[in-house]
Amino acid sequence: MAATVESTSKLILDNVGGPENISSVTHCATRLRFHLHDLSLADQDAIDADDKVLGVVAQGNTGLQVIMGGDVGNYYQGLMRQPGMGGGDGDGGSKASQSKKAGPKTGADGKKEYDGVRGKFGWVDYCFEFLSDTFRPVLWALLGASLIITLLVLADTFGIQDFNAPEGETLPPTWQFLHAMWRSVFYFLPIMVGATAARKLGANEWIGAAIPAAMLTPEFIALGDQGDTVTVFGLPMVLNDYSGQVFPPLFAAVLLFFVEKGLKKVIPGAIQMVFVPFFSLLIMIPLTAFVVGPFGIGLGNGISNMLLAINGFSPFILAIVVPLIYPFMVPLGLHWPLNAIMIQNIATLGYDFIQGPMGAWNFACFGLVTGVMIVSMREKDASMRQVSSGGMFAGLLGGISEPSLYGVVLRFKKTYLRLLPGCLVGGIVMGLFNVKAKAFVFTSVLTVGAFDPLGGYVIGIAAAFFTSLLLVLFFDYRSADEKAAAHERIAREHAAAKAEMEEAANAPLPASSRDDAPVPATTVAGAGAAGAGTAGATAVAVAAAPADAGADAAVDLTVASPMSGTLLPLSEVPDAAFAAGKVGKGAAIDPDGDTVVAPADGKVMVTFPTGHAVGLKLDNGLQILVHIGVDTVNMGGEGFEFLVAKGDHVTAGTPLVRFDREAIVAAGYSPITPVLVTNHRKFGSVDVVGKQGPIAAGDPMLEATPKPPKDA
Repeated sequence: MAATVESTSKLILDNVGGPENISSVTHCATRLRFHLHDLSLADQDAIDADDKVLGVVAQGNTGLQVIMGGDVGNYYQGLMRQPGMGGGDGDGGSKASQSKKAGPKTGADGKKEYDGVRGKFGWVDYCFEFLSDTFRPVLWALLGASLIITLLVLADTFGIQDFNAPEGETLPPTWQFLHAMWRSVFYFLPIMVGATAARKLGANEWIGAAIPAAMLTPEFIALGDQGDTVTVFGLPMVLNDYSGQVFPPLFAAVLLFFVEKGLKKVIPGAIQMVFVPFFSLLIMIPLTAFVVGPFGIGLGNGISNMLLAINGFSPFILAIVVPLIYPFMVPLGLHWPLNAIMIQNIATLGYDFIQGPMGAWNFACFGLVTGVMIVSMREKDASMRQVSSGGMFAGLLGGISEPSLYGVVLRFKKTYLRLLPGCLVGGIVMGLFNVKAKAFVFTSVLTVGAFDPLGGYVIGIAAAFFTSLLLVLFFDYRSADEKAAAHERIAREHAAAKAEMEEAANAPLPASSRDDAPVPATTVAGAGAAGAGTAGATAVAVAAAPADAGADAAVDLTVASPMSGTLLPLSEVPDAAFAAGKVGKGAAIDPDGDTVVAPADGKVMVTFPTGHAVGLKLDNGLQILVHIGVDTVNMGGEGFEFLVAKGDHVTAGTPLVRFDREAIVAAGYSPITPVLVTNHRKFGSVDVVGKQGPIAAGDPMLEATPKPPKDA
């Protein structure tokens, strides 16, 4: 085996252009993932010709995926052991063995290269990518905090607590603590944005976080109130409240990238670790406090004052302008200053004129991602289905547009042609009804009661939602090139998933299941509870041959259910390969438990690193694959826990995998679990003997009939 791994690893390395052509290499559950300096140097046909390689897929301008199946880790280690690769851990000293996760890649001509389909102007493309990748990691915190806000707003609606308590009024400790839970995210948002923006550009992310953090420290706040001017280093510094600001840390991260780049040119490499961060902080914190910060905040305030002037001139025009400019303001963080205006309006006027029209933008965005979700379901695009469904639920229930914006809109620029018409239609309706907000809320379906008139607001958001939704359904959300690239990606993902299944199906068989060897007449049974965490007892019964039967007598082999749930025909699995029986013959279960148990005595044949599937060689000759859910490989192991290891010999009823059904559903995947006989060609037939409907672990499920002896 070792010689095969070494020879195949060397073949792959030689045919990707050698170590000097590798920018980075990592691996996932089944694939070696290369980024190459020059993709044209890779001989993909030569790599694919090796019988250990399951497939080769090019990705973008620099990416190459080599599908190796479940043993990919061994081949990765073998690759790292090759001369010039720097070691077996992937983090060694070789440049080729280090994965460059931060910053854009650089091509042979010295120009930056970006993944995906790109337009004519590369710098515009990268600006969109920069904004999207900066905010995407922060969305988890933003969404969680915003849903807490929604709950507090509902408590305010029912008179339980005052969400916008007047300054100086102290809330009970419980409510104060709940407010701290969401305010922590928004208050320290500049630190998070500074880190992710710096990382995206290739600068040090911790320095990127430390720059805005300096302006949130008690020492900085103690310098004076917002708007005051103090003298620092003999120069006037205008003080601002930087909590919740996004634009200043974005600009600071861009400048940090160039400062670090310049410092590394003049500071010797041996002392860069000490002096590059020292001088970066020494330069960037004052520069941000004196120039970058006030500029970003001033730009945002200028836009806010413009909106106030428009509202004074014509509220109807404002109702149209607000939803049309929000899609461009939110990516730059320029919408945050408007929150202060909304709160101030409610405090002084008793109502706010911005939130109602803003709802048209939000619901146009939510309608767009709902359309994307429907399209992705049609195309069986698991990744986009997950992103869009998450954005839809976050929007409709939490009033949060960021998951939709950064997960979909900024990734596909043509979406603006579907989004803006919805904003316009919704804004017109809002203007006709002169919708106002009675409280500061996030615009979701849970907070419609905060708007007046309620009927006008509901009509407005519905008009915005369905306008953008229908535009996506009729005209798609991608350009022709983006759509073609997406279809290629979907095909690659399905091919990779199929390769995983085929690896399990084509694994070597034990001697007892060869065509020229009779299947033994054996009885395997398991009874009793599988344990407190299992679904119950498991049993496999193989009908024993009569006492006077010869060694070649044909017997039926009955396979028990490895989990409890609802038994379904294989045709109801929402995956074409499974449903057609291309991976194996069998049936499916919609589980109601959380554990997969061994259907009989046997050996664990395949354990996928992501935990979503397990393969067994049963002692009676059958090979069984249990694939928990559909497309669940994309969950990256989240919600799955292996309880056994590859090579273990298990008895009937042994717990194999523990899984979280709710996590599978929440991630947008089907929990329906195919249970397959993958070496069915070695048998005469595989039939479903269990009745459709409820089934318990251990109940008879499948029956395999051995082929008759050759001399029969």
